[in-house]
Amino acid sequence: MPMFVDKNDGFQHDHGQHFALTCASCGVFAHMTPVAVPCFEELSRYKPPETGLVFRCDNCNAPVFLRFPVKAYAEDKVELSTNFIEVERPRENFDFTYLPEETEILFREALDCYTMNALNAFASMCRRTIQRVFIELGETGKMRIFEQCNEIRDMAEVEGATFNVVRRVLFDTDAAREGMPVVTPTEAGVLMEFMRDILYESYVRKGRLQQAMMMRRYVAEQVDQPQKNGSHG
Repeated sequence: MPMFVDKNDGFQHDHGQHFALTCASCGVFAHMTPVAVPCFEELSRYKPPETGLVFRCDNCNAPVFLRFPVKAYAEDKVELSTNFIEVERPRENFDFTYLPEETEILFREALDCYTMNALNAFASMCRRTIQRVFIELGETGKMRIFEQCNEIRDMAEVEGATFNVVRRVLFDTDAAREGMPVVTPTEAGVLMEFMRDILYESYVRKGRLQQAMMMRRYVAEQVDQPQKNGSHG
């Protein structure tokens, strides 16, 4: 899906009619209208390795800043990389209610790294988080999470190379091995979804079910108590 600045200083893309993102200000996935596009003549003259564009969120009218690496300079256009960087990312939300304290601290920091676009720091914090989870859940829990990751790969149809990076981050924790892989924005996004699903299944789903069962038991006991008292009368 090529993106480029044309010789008339227009931003062109192949995303259909709309170029859409999740806005960091309002959190809505919305169409982005370009409002500040770099000058084609200036780009062609100085040939910077990357450039920036400013968009307007059509939902809340807030400015959205993106940084694009430049792929190529041509006579009639400047081709931009599709691996652009969101200068300000929308903050990720997660239900931390049921997470153990140390796991919560580590994953909160992982989300902070992702929001700040420190993607390799994010991957490192994901590794620290999952190591803590393995300690809490034991070897059985670790095997269950490994199987869960394979299910996520199959359901989401994650390509092999991307899944291999996620697997290395989460499971290849032996320092004598290859070490931490360097992650791309796409791989970091996939890693985020793996972590969210793992933590949800390991803690949040269980906690919510237990809470719901306790509430139903309490309601049933309250209904049953008057009946027992009446039978004694």
